[in-house]
Amino acid sequence: MKIRTILALLAGLPLATLPAQEAPASKADDPAFVREAALDIDKHVAAWYRRQKMEVPAVTDDATFLRRAFLVAVGRIPTAEEARFFLEIEDEDKRTQLIDYLLDSPGYSSHMANWAFDLLRVADTKPGNRGGFEPYREWVRKAIDENMPWDELTGRLLSARGTMWDPEEAAVGYYLRDRGMELDNMANSMRIFLGSRMECAQCHDDPFGDTERMEFYELAAFTHGQGTGNRQPMRKLWDELREDDKRRTIDYSAAQVLWDEVFGMTLTGGGKGRIELPGDYQYRDGQPGEMIGGRTPFGKTVRLSDRRDAGDGRQELAEWVTTRTGEQFPSVIANRMWARVMGRGVYEPVDEFIDASDTHLPAMMNQLVRLMVELDYDLKAFQKVLLNTRTFQFVPNPKPSKVMTGDDFHGRQLTRLSAEQIWDSLITLASGNPDTKPRRTADPRIRVRGKVVNFEGKTMKELSDEVLAIDSEQEMRRYFNKFLAAVKKGGGGGGGGGGDMMSMQREIRSYGRNAQVRASELPSPAPREHLLFLFGQADREVIESHSREPNVGQVLALMNGFVQEQLVHNRDAHLYRSLEGASTDREKIRRLYIAILSRPPSEKEMGWMLEEVEAAGESGYRNIVSALVMSSEFLFLQ
Repeated sequence: MKIRTILALLAGLPLATLPAQEAPASKADDPAFVREAALDIDKHVAAWYRRQKMEVPAVTDDATFLRRAFLVAVGRIPTAEEARFFLEIEDEDKRTQLIDYLLDSPGYSSHMANWAFDLLRVADTKPGNRGGFEPYREWVRKAIDENMPWDELTGRLLSARGTMWDPEEAAVGYYLRDRGMELDNMANSMRIFLGSRMECAQCHDDPFGDTERMEFYELAAFTHGQGTGNRQPMRKLWDELREDDKRRTIDYSAAQVLWDEVFGMTLTGGGKGRIELPGDYQYRDGQPGEMIGGRTPFGKTVRLSDRRDAGDGRQELAEWVTTRTGEQFPSVIANRMWARVMGRGVYEPVDEFIDASDTHLPAMMNQLVRLMVELDYDLKAFQKVLLNTRTFQFVPNPKPSKVMTGDDFHGRQLTRLSAEQIWDSLITLASGNPDTKPRRTADPRIRVRGKVVNFEGKTMKELSDEVLAIDSEQEMRRYFNKFLAAVKKGGGGGGGGGGDMMSMQREIRSYGRNAQVRASELPSPAPREHLLFLFGQADREVIESHSREPNVGQVLALMNGFVQEQLVHNRDAHLYRSLEGASTDREKIRRLYIAILSRPPSEKEMGWMLEEVEAAGESGYRNIVSALVMSSEFLFLQ
């Protein structure tokens, strides 16, 4: 039986979650290709060492590799069962099989989703916005689950149009979350996908870069002109209900759903491709209020007319970003993946593109760019190659990097786990493999004032489709009155409401903020008192705004919060179940170490822990758990 199959059984995963081992469907499924690609990278790193007259680091031991591979690939520590099996089995191919197991498991997409949510600023809600963004969140999550190629994902986000309630069009959430801030959205897009920092050029020529204000506006022209669905048939009705004496009525609340959550969650127009210069434009190459056409600032030039609307500016932008910017687009995502796997980018910061020739290892950077293109922007396949390199397996190096602008390959630097890695690892200790729990799904039901409304069994998509198709005020009033009657009638919540509503409710899976599930399944971002917030989860307002800085709240959370309640003093915690069958104190201590730190204790540590158990009895085991979970070894990745 394959090692990955045994690991799946130990982790409680149904074997159906692992793809069958058939003939390679892609290059990344071909072991020979992965080995050769990984070896090519290692050769570049080895050559760098020779030039530096340094000794190539040794490969780390199984325990360090095990923990590193789990935390990097799936964002959690291994369960006690997974760790014990891997450490005890003798198989020269076990590291490669472990990587295959991890990348094929649901944990990969869960951990990768956290990365995508941070990068794209995906949150459940937006401050000041009534409509939720669950459909957009679900679109991004599904794209990660299905391993959508990065160029396709980028293209679909940048060219998006339609309604967020349609699962096929929900990528419009990328623009809707920045509605009214088109220039900021463009600056973010350039930073995310092309590593170009253009924020300053919104107001003036960038004194620290090469972007002029005119160039920024020429680029912004591609996405300019983002409209909503046709609100005109509802305009008079909405104005009537907005009067002060009606704002607290159920009529107003029902109208808000249509106005904000139907019309307000649509994106019409494909991008005008032209834009007026702002009134404070201050340079000689243009006049305030002058209409200019879209033009790309680098790569293969794409130019749009300044005399007529293009109508497909966003599509033109998407194609330019993904196919006409030379090595820049593949380089930026290849470097992001390198940083994700190795701990630091080949060049830093990862959101500022550097030409391969200007990096400290140009040959390898070129190789990574070619590999990304050769793999058709398959991020899982790309990471699979990196995880199989000897470079990934280097022993940890506590010394600072010798290359401040990027990775110097002399061993993994010590870094604190992300908030999500800490949470997911604690959940693993508390309840076992968290990937056995059902994934969160979007709620398609209609809600008014937070209560589910049974409107002829319709979903929000069906409501949206019907409302957006209305083209007269009279028809809109008739439709609204019918909708309002259903709202006032109620029903459709926890009971009743018809078979369609009950069936719909059974298919919905949601979790509260205290549920013991993966961070990717919890409300996003976490509330201020949650462990995720305390350990620096991103607020999803700014790109990759997570923090790993220490604070007093983190210490208190570990001493008095989740760790004490769900681990130390919880006799039903999965952690303690791993002790079943252990007949001696020595074996119990060994299993606790493996469960928490993924390694057995040293003889010196064993002596200390035996003394603790002898002095404190059964409470000694709880004290050991508390000490190990709060240790730097648990909280840091090496």
